[in-house]
Amino acid sequence: MAGLDAPEPGSGSGPVPATRVELTVSCRQLLDKDTFSKSDPLCVLYTQRPGGGPWREFGRTEVIDNTLNPDFLRKFVLDYFFEEKQNLRFDLYDVDSKSPDLSKHDFLGQAFCTLGEIVGSAGSRLEKPLTMGTVTTHARGRRPTPAVSNGGIPGKKCGTIILLAEELGNCRDVATLQFCANKLDKKDFFGKSDPFMVFYRSNEDGTFTICHKTEVVRNTLNPVWQSFAIPVRALCNGDYDRAIKVEVYDWDRDGSHDFIGEFTTSYRELARGQSHFNVYEVVNPRKKMKKKKYLNSGTVTLLSFAVESDHTFLDYIRGGTQINFTVAIDFTASNGNPSQSTSLHYLSPYQLNAYTMALKAVGEIIQDYDSDKMFPALGFGAKIPPDGRVSHEFPLNGDAANPACSGIEGVLEAYHRSLRSVQLYGPTNFAPVVNHVARSAAEVLDGSQYFVLLIITDGVISDMAQTKEAIVNAAKLPMSIIIVGVGQAEFDAMVELDGDDIRISSRGKVAERDIVQFVPFRDYVAGGGSPVLSMARLAKDVLAEIPEQFISYMKARGIKPQPAPPQPRPPTAPPSPDRPPPPVTLRPPLPEFGPTVTP
Repeated sequence: MAGLDAPEPGSGSGPVPATRVELTVSCRQLLDKDTFSKSDPLCVLYTQRPGGGPWREFGRTEVIDNTLNPDFLRKFVLDYFFEEKQNLRFDLYDVDSKSPDLSKHDFLGQAFCTLGEIVGSAGSRLEKPLTMGTVTTHARGRRPTPAVSNGGIPGKKCGTIILLAEELGNCRDVATLQFCANKLDKKDFFGKSDPFMVFYRSNEDGTFTICHKTEVVRNTLNPVWQSFAIPVRALCNGDYDRAIKVEVYDWDRDGSHDFIGEFTTSYRELARGQSHFNVYEVVNPRKKMKKKKYLNSGTVTLLSFAVESDHTFLDYIRGGTQINFTVAIDFTASNGNPSQSTSLHYLSPYQLNAYTMALKAVGEIIQDYDSDKMFPALGFGAKIPPDGRVSHEFPLNGDAANPACSGIEGVLEAYHRSLRSVQLYGPTNFAPVVNHVARSAAEVLDGSQYFVLLIITDGVISDMAQTKEAIVNAAKLPMSIIIVGVGQAEFDAMVELDGDDIRISSRGKVAERDIVQFVPFRDYVAGGGSPVLSMARLAKDVLAEIPEQFISYMKARGIKPQPAPPQPRPPTAPPSPDRPPPPVTLRPPLPEFGPTVTP
């Protein structure tokens, strides 16, 4: 995940992070906003550039149902810069619907601190009171709205947030484990138990941090849980003897899960695999103290254990995977007449329009990962010559058989030519260009190529149902989609396509992966400032999810990176005519095995 600040252009390399830290968030005694149950809390982290400026959403935890004391499983990973003041803001919400719009949920409070405060606290553990504050911030548009609009009282205390920072180790191994249990305690009056397990890694101060939850297996005392993959770093941060505590619960709908028992182990023990060493008695300490004949509340058995190295985006790039970049530009009439200065397509001799700026910002980074630098460029929503038919998938260079342009400059030239030859029309249909790239991606499923589609648009999407279906189908393919919204339109539909919080679905089918990233262009140019810096921030934000989406495809298909080709040796310089070649010293061959002994 990227750091909190982008380096200044022309300043050489940016600040080098001292380390990467993982933040774990817990809360205690949150406000209860629900009438017939407890709150369903969500935590949102915002960061602020050094020196101030607007708060920007960094990420969200999962939602936990029916609890006022959540221990969030989803972590925030941040680059830590010792020399910078890295401002953080944590907002808590009670989630009332599936909407990603935070203004539609109940605000529970917020806390401010710096990353240095957390790291510098005893045990890197910081507790802060949550207060209503004075303002909250709209999730996507960053529009400030009063906290009191969500029922809050400024300055009112509303619980505590607990922040724990741990430096991430460099271990890249991922463990895959599966467990079953036998003869667990019966906790439900009219049935058996609905068991699930919670895994915690121990901290240096003796406390524990949640790192995994299994699914719930309904109505059984002998559950077999699905196998799960977890980074070894998350289990033990590279310390194989660090204690791992596992708690077993009976799930209850109201969130008051019944404790069955617990056991402890370590990564070194688990790595022994299925054996008598990995059969654990589940013990309830209270029962053990009360009953002399108490033995256990059941047993948990490790069924399987496997570990493999976690491959990175760069491993695949070094192995030769190519990134294929396609751009699709909105030519609908809502952009305005290109010959008038109010148009989003207006070609001013003095400054770049929004379409050009977005294209250059993203394209000039992606082109470095494409060896032939040939980029298909499409338009949609225009009447095209010679017959004036409306097209939602026309080549900007006029060549339907080969819509590729040479480099980003070639794409820009084709875009400018198209503005002079087509008539802006409508509607705003995305599905044809999504399917166009999907057809290419479907032909190369071996991991040698990955496709990125950049859609730049100004308006409300017209073919939402067809686009959602196209994205669900494309999620199976080596493909990602970036949408940049230009102009002042409301882009609520684009947020739905983004799928960060609710995975997109169509006709009952849920997308295998989240492959869409949406950003509103206005967030990067509002308030003036350096256009170069604005474009650097835009590129950073829209491209941030590509490596993770890329890796998710490769993992789902079991594709491993190819070995990097050997580096060619530098050519030996010919001997100078003024200097004879160095003498050749003949040495006996080294033995094939065993140590080399130098006399």
